[in-house]
Amino acid sequence: MDLEFIIKYIPLYIEAAKLTFTIALIGIVGAIVVGLITSLLRYFKVPVLAQVSSVYIELSRNTPLLIQLFFLYFGLPKVGILLSSQTCGIIGLTFLGGSYMSEAFRSGLEAIEAIQLESGLSIGLTKGQVLRHVLLPQALTISFPALLANVIFLIKETSVFSVVALPDLMYVAKDLIGLYYNTDEALLMLVIAYVVILLPILIIFHFAERRLRYAGFGH
Repeated sequence: MDLEFIIKYIPLYIEAAKLTFTIALIGIVGAIVVGLITSLLRYFKVPVLAQVSSVYIELSRNTPLLIQLFFLYFGLPKVGILLSSQTCGIIGLTFLGGSYMSEAFRSGLEAIEAIQLESGLSIGLTKGQVLRHVLLPQALTISFPALLANVIFLIKETSVFSVVALPDLMYVAKDLIGLYYNTDEALLMLVIAYVVILLPILIIFHFAERRLRYAGFGH
């Protein structure tokens, strides 16, 4: 193991980790927003939009992120739409993640007894108030494990960003392997970088889950 090589190129991995985390964060936030909206459209069976949401979810879940990135980065320029590699990464992660988040939210909403919505409406609450104060807190708690799994899944999916020339962690590792053939050292730093990113997220999410359950949501 070449420790000198590792020490020399740690700064490259730090910069790549910052970029990977930033794009992952924006993409995941976008995926949560898209997922929540589409799950509500399907839960309340909004005409036309519910069907459009279902088509989107099937299309997203049945196409790999790699293919989506190829379409965004190499396909769209054919029709005059040029996107940066960072923008392609964010859009691709949002598009893919939105469908998974939608299913997580939908399962949480459907696990709540319909009588709760009816009871809220019967005492004069609007549908929006019932959603905000009754349904969403419970749905969030129920779907929390699935949401966490999706977050971890999407962060791992950033490993394919290198195909659109995005200098993320995988890009740096592949570049160093190609230049210097220090495969073990490059891959070791890659693994450590992803652990450093993922471990704090796991700790924070598990702590948040316990706090939600202790608060009594979902019961």
